[in-house]
Amino acid sequence: MGNLQVTALKCEYKTNPLGIGSRNPQLSWQIESDRRGTMQRAYQIIVANEEGDFTKPAWDTGYTESDQSIQVVYGGQELQTRTRYLYKVKVWDNDGRESSWSEIAWWEMGLLDQKEWQAQWITPNESEIDPQSEPAFLFRKQFEVGRDFISARMYASAAGVYELYVNGVRVSDELLAPGWTSYPTRLQVQTYDVTELLKKEGNGLGILLGDGWYKSGLGFGNKNFKYGEQRAVLAQLHIQYKDGSETVVATDSTWKASTGPIQYSTIYHGETYDAQLEQAGWSSVNYQEDEWKSTQVCKDMGYDVLVPQENSPTRVTETIRPIAYFLTPAGDHVLDMGQNMVGRVRFIVSAPAGTRIELHHSEVLDNDGNIYFGNLRTAKQIVTYIAKGSGPENYAPYFSFMGFRYVMVKGFPGQEKGLPLDAFVGEVIHTDMEQTGEFECSDVRVNQLQSNIRWGQRGNFLDVPTDCPQRDERLGWTGDAQVFISTALFNYQGGPFFTKWLHDVKEEQRPNGGIPFVVPDVVGGENSAAWGDAAVICPWTVYQYYGDKRLLAEQYESMKGWISYIRSQGEQEYLWNTGFHFGDWLGLDAKEDSYVGATPVALIATAYYAYSTRIVRDAARALGHEEEAITFDELYIGVIQAFRDEFITKNGRVAAPTQTAHILALVFDLVDDEVRARVAKDLNELILDNDYHLSTGFVGTPYLCFALSNNGYHETAVKLLLQESFPGWLYSVSKGATTIWEHWDSIKSDGSFWSDDMNSFNHYAYGAIGDWMYRKIAGLDMDVTVPAFKRIHIEPLFGLNSLTYAKAAHTSLYGRIESGWQVDQGQIQMMVRVPANTTAEVILTGATVGNVKEGGLCLDTSILGIQAISEVEQGVRVILGSGDYTFSYENSDLFRVKFNEHSRINDVLDHKAATEIFNKHMSALLDGPFLNLVRKSTIKQLAENSMAGITKHQIDELLEELILI
Repeated sequence: MGNLQVTALKCEYKTNPLGIGSRNPQLSWQIESDRRGTMQRAYQIIVANEEGDFTKPAWDTGYTESDQSIQVVYGGQELQTRTRYLYKVKVWDNDGRESSWSEIAWWEMGLLDQKEWQAQWITPNESEIDPQSEPAFLFRKQFEVGRDFISARMYASAAGVYELYVNGVRVSDELLAPGWTSYPTRLQVQTYDVTELLKKEGNGLGILLGDGWYKSGLGFGNKNFKYGEQRAVLAQLHIQYKDGSETVVATDSTWKASTGPIQYSTIYHGETYDAQLEQAGWSSVNYQEDEWKSTQVCKDMGYDVLVPQENSPTRVTETIRPIAYFLTPAGDHVLDMGQNMVGRVRFIVSAPAGTRIELHHSEVLDNDGNIYFGNLRTAKQIVTYIAKGSGPENYAPYFSFMGFRYVMVKGFPGQEKGLPLDAFVGEVIHTDMEQTGEFECSDVRVNQLQSNIRWGQRGNFLDVPTDCPQRDERLGWTGDAQVFISTALFNYQGGPFFTKWLHDVKEEQRPNGGIPFVVPDVVGGENSAAWGDAAVICPWTVYQYYGDKRLLAEQYESMKGWISYIRSQGEQEYLWNTGFHFGDWLGLDAKEDSYVGATPVALIATAYYAYSTRIVRDAARALGHEEEAITFDELYIGVIQAFRDEFITKNGRVAAPTQTAHILALVFDLVDDEVRARVAKDLNELILDNDYHLSTGFVGTPYLCFALSNNGYHETAVKLLLQESFPGWLYSVSKGATTIWEHWDSIKSDGSFWSDDMNSFNHYAYGAIGDWMYRKIAGLDMDVTVPAFKRIHIEPLFGLNSLTYAKAAHTSLYGRIESGWQVDQGQIQMMVRVPANTTAEVILTGATVGNVKEGGLCLDTSILGIQAISEVEQGVRVILGSGDYTFSYENSDLFRVKFNEHSRINDVLDHKAATEIFNKHMSALLDGPFLNLVRKSTIKQLAENSMAGITKHQIDELLEELILI
């Protein structure tokens, strides 16, 4: 049998998920093999009901010839509500080997039918507790089980955010449930296994209920929005007995209510907790509830919007100890967490009763070293704790989160002598996504940039993809999400996260196809190009990463609706030149007192019109809608032509002289090949004219380096990445940033700040550069014609005199992919890992078949796992089966002066610089494997003169000899 194993079984992207809602869940698995070139030839899946009798399966695929090992749709008996299903998988490979059965995995269905709800929505009786009161509500109920039981499940949701307790024990580490959805149409239901917490005798149930997103003020100024006027909770406990019978305990008017120690808690402003008001044992049995109040049923709330949990839960995923305490010049006592993070601070304190402790959260210090709160706008981010005075007290906020690095502490006992660092810990909070991406290179500054990208994603992927986590905004901006989604899905498993959010996008879509600026929509604006296009770009990107055809099909009508909306605007069918648009938001070429960059908004809108139309065409083909694909292709051709007629001159120039205009024309394929070279040259000129600095905003920045690298100007792209002066990605790193900034100069070179009104220090949009770093520097990419990395494309582009190594890894649904390289004196070594049941196309840049070795063997010999070898323009192309590979070769490209034929050599390379380059590589030029690439006379002249006394004109001639055209 050999070592062929089936591992990492997933259902709906998750391991053993509890309470799913899909009636035809998708199953995936990975294959581990001790041989190269392993492909799945067939599989068998057996699904049993919760009794685990695989001889009487709910589904048995039998021996099924197929190489599909991800997103296999369940096709057995109708799945029953609240039922657990066990499953196992075996596979056969292309060598005829049969694996053993995998370990048994399971999924459990949630409460699927609205008619099953016996619970009622409850809130405190308004005649006894003001429904508008700020304190969080407590609810409790006690009951007896009375006999032997085998399982217990709680199904719960809330208009607000809640925590659930059984017999004094919190039932889950999930936070801020049920999350933030488009509440009028979708409200998630969580499922909890509480079997181990119940007792035969008396039991107590408790629910803690706060405002959360549901009732907190959200949005801008006078547009603050509340979904409802009162908090409410819904919970239903099912207890199953050995004899097959069942008892249900559900929320109704017999429950009791009270307020407790949480006196105030909102998303923007923080939390106030008075420990003197704690009610010990309030969720336990036999608690004296005489002072508690009655509850009432919310008759206007039903079950039609309830959906089983889709997103992964929000949790504390990491803890961080403060690295320093200091006293500011203003006299404030401040903790430095060492990392701009999102979450909360937990502390332990012993203090007299009534001691009031305040934590004020901030991202940065000002130029004088004082803690800075200006960029929070109206958000307070203040946590207040009032001690009960009974020994060590342990507290962290329940229903709020903050974005911060620095914490100003007031009232902590003994703080005049300094704050004890071991009394405080930062708890990082976000959607609990599995990390799937890694990147590292030889430049520590770029590695810090990658860390900043990841921290920015973690902080802003807290149930919805927000713009920022600290000020009075924290909204699901569609434009930010679409420019960053590919970077996001590389770094973290985002299938459940985006499935949930895209369902909200679809629900929030207007009848005319328009898309709001933010989802869930608490702002009201809609339909800007690049923002509304998230409805198309995001589901397509999820499909590319995960092959999730079901989600693509679910969003397909929404995708088409957005194109229909655009097509209906104005009088010109193929141009989008009407309506409001954010344009190249925060572009540095904007006019004074404007946030909108200089690129014409009609150019941006029409470019995105073409891009999204092409995606919908491709989605139609992927889903088998061939006639619609033809229709969208015709529309796509029309939009491209209209773009060219309107925005490209007869001489092949982009009419708008901005970097972003050129970028979009290139990356969205809006110009033909002949014009493309001219546009790429002009873009490069714009970068050089700006001394290797960008001027792009939210629209142009994500694509800038792709536009350069894909069109012969990779060196310019690398120089942009490594630019440490403003504006550039490493400028913020040089200023000590640990997350991505909203503005290139959120902190200016003199230490002052950009305007308080919009200056987030944790704003992931510009972190979209990560996508280029992974695909172009490390070279880890996919064949876009086959989703989910079934066919991998690895083609790193080496930077001249910049980076000496880079590596990336991504855990796809098939398994771990790796691409890494290092350069030592012109010797290239590339390391590649290809997971089982996939293949990879690898481009060895600058190599020839004769000078490449794999694992010490010459490439022109027969090597297991290598399926094909050919020489191509870039170097050598090899097709690999699964396995680990190490290639080594000398690369002549590293010793050519790689300036594109359109570059201005006289402007970018002086005599001294040329001398240094040629002297450094003289021996390689003479001894290397590429003498045929330059004239021997040139080599001789270099060797004899070593550039001494050569004129500027002669330098140009020598450079031309070395340029690969």
